[in-house]
Amino acid sequence: MQSPAAVADIIRRSQTASPSPLARNPVSLRLYKVLGATFDDEATREALSTLSDLYSPSESTLVAKKEDDVSHDEADEADREKVNGVPSFLRGALPGDTAAKARKHLRRDIESKLEEGSLRFLAAFGAVDQKLDALQAHITAMRARCEEAQTQLQSTDEACKSLLDRAGTLRDEQQEVKTRQSIVDLFLARFTLSDDEANALSSSNVPVGPTFFAAMDRAQAIRDDCRVLMIGEDSPSKAGLDIMAVTAAHLEKAYDKLVRWCSSEFRGMGRDASLEVPNELSEAARRLRSRPELLAEALTVLAQTRQAATLSSFMGALTTGSATGRAGARPIELHAHDALRYIGDMLAWVHQAIAAEREFLEALLGIDAGARMPGAVRAPAHAADEWLGELMDAAVAGLCGPLRARVLQTVRAQESALSAYKVARLLQFYALTMARTLGARALLATTLGETTAASYAVFFDAIAAQGRALLRVSLDTADASLTPPQAFLAHTQDLRAILALHTAEADDDAAAENEGATIERALDALVDPAVQMCVHAAEEKDAARRRNLPASTTTTGWDRPVFVLNCLTYLADTLAPHACAARKRAALHVQVEARVRELINEHYENVLRDSGLHDAVHACEHASPDEPLSLVPACAPAALRGALSAFAHWLASLDAVHAPRLAALTAPFLHARVHRAVQRRLGRAYAALCARVRDPRARYEAAATLLGAERPFGSAAALWQIFGINEEGGEDDYDEEDEDDDDEASDSAESSATHG
Repeated sequence: MQSPAAVADIIRRSQTASPSPLARNPVSLRLYKVLGATFDDEATREALSTLSDLYSPSESTLVAKKEDDVSHDEADEADREKVNGVPSFLRGALPGDTAAKARKHLRRDIESKLEEGSLRFLAAFGAVDQKLDALQAHITAMRARCEEAQTQLQSTDEACKSLLDRAGTLRDEQQEVKTRQSIVDLFLARFTLSDDEANALSSSNVPVGPTFFAAMDRAQAIRDDCRVLMIGEDSPSKAGLDIMAVTAAHLEKAYDKLVRWCSSEFRGMGRDASLEVPNELSEAARRLRSRPELLAEALTVLAQTRQAATLSSFMGALTTGSATGRAGARPIELHAHDALRYIGDMLAWVHQAIAAEREFLEALLGIDAGARMPGAVRAPAHAADEWLGELMDAAVAGLCGPLRARVLQTVRAQESALSAYKVARLLQFYALTMARTLGARALLATTLGETTAASYAVFFDAIAAQGRALLRVSLDTADASLTPPQAFLAHTQDLRAILALHTAEADDDAAAENEGATIERALDALVDPAVQMCVHAAEEKDAARRRNLPASTTTTGWDRPVFVLNCLTYLADTLAPHACAARKRAALHVQVEARVRELINEHYENVLRDSGLHDAVHACEHASPDEPLSLVPACAPAALRGALSAFAHWLASLDAVHAPRLAALTAPFLHARVHRAVQRRLGRAYAALCARVRDPRARYEAAATLLGAERPFGSAAALWQIFGINEEGGEDDYDEEDEDDDDEASDSAESSATHG
């Protein structure tokens, strides 16, 4: 079905296409107007909707009924005659009839609707008005009763006002009392001990432990807080003085209890060398450090207990070996035959006992040992360190008597100087260690110092006896050996061992400078007899051989200067590696130099004899410059020619560069030095002889021919070349080059002797 607008559009197009007379008809024009109207206006559409609702089919029936004055019975009957909801009088009604009636009766219908609504509104508000009248009556009655209650309330308020004021005052007073009570409770809780705490401090039924220490801390904290409160007061308050007095009394009881408990614990300690320190005991000792007199009383008991326990353990270690801390350990006295081990084991046991005792006391007194090397000096930092030294000294004081007796007995039984020196050095080491550990005034340190002095006395007596015995040694006259004798070698071996022991221990000994006098005294007692022995024995042997042997064989196989030099150089090589023997080595060097000079002079004379120049050289040296040398018998032309010929033959032999006599020297550098010095002197003597022969005052005929007949043809330079000498030396018979060579040879000899 098409809309009116679509229909109007169709009609308009049809008129435009073919105009007809109907277009001018008023009905058509009206129809066109109606159909062409738009109903987009909201108000228009709402009015049309209202009219549609008002004149619905049921409404149209009602309007027709009013219009025809149909009675009520007739309307009911008409309703009964409705078929399918449509009144009978509308059945078959013409279209547009309802709209026509609406245009005719619109005002009347609207007024009827308004009147009907107004009647319903009035009926509803009549009931509301009745309810409001009843409510007003109730409100009036309630207002009257409220005014009556207000009047009664005012009268009651006036009557209770004084009572409320009194109650408020009492409430404020109650709050103030509660505040004061809480302050008092806090004060008492802060500045008084509880019954349990006071009982823990004084009662013997409460053991010393965490509860006791907590109570002591509590009492001390109360005193500290009380002092802080009393600082700002002009004068001490009675409460503060009372608190201080009460807490002081409690602390005194606590310290008395603590001392008695510590003394009891110290008495009950066992015989073990090392003890575990309970935490309670360490804490008790730490607290007693604030009361030195009480701590000293308890530590006295501890010292007595530890002294007895340490002495018992030491005696057990000596005799049974059961107290050494090792299962199946052997008794120390089983090694009494070995002095060094016996004394070393005893001192090591004492040192270990002191170390264990120190660890125990450090744990007991709460002292931090820190990073300290063993044997380092302990500098007391506070009173606890002094107590520590005194306690350790007291703990080992009982060992001094048995230790001293055994050490002295062992030391005095020593006959060997080396063994006595080893024991003395061992005792000195432990004496220094104990002095640093316990203090120089400790009984054990002084005891070890006395035994060390006694041991050194035995050592010096032993080396003195050994020196006297060495001086009594006589050399075998039948023995032609030039090496040091066996007794001399054994004595020197002891000297080398003593020096090596001193040097090795002095490297780690901080007090090495104090040992200078000791080692110097020992060197004097050891070196001087050896020097005297080799000199006097050599002289006695030389004299005996000269008495007993024929004149032609008195010097064969035996050379006293060489023997003495061999002994002295061997002794000097023994002292060379040790700086502590520098003084003695210098003294030996002086003696060696004197012997070398003596050997050079003797060897020079022997070389002059062997070379044939002895008589000529001595005649030339002693002849007057103005006297003709040719007239001297030893320097006559024939004698001089024979001497120069013998000298030439000697230069061609091995004796010119190597002396068999000097080969017996055990120090190679001495052989080269002596022979080189003799060569220089021989060269200077030959040059002087040639110069005198060439001198016209000597009155030689054909002096050049006489000197040039045999090697070295009267040339000193040629003689230096034969000897392998570049130039003449100085007055000391050898030049700096030779001296350097001699030093190198000496160093090599010393090195070989040291390693040997």
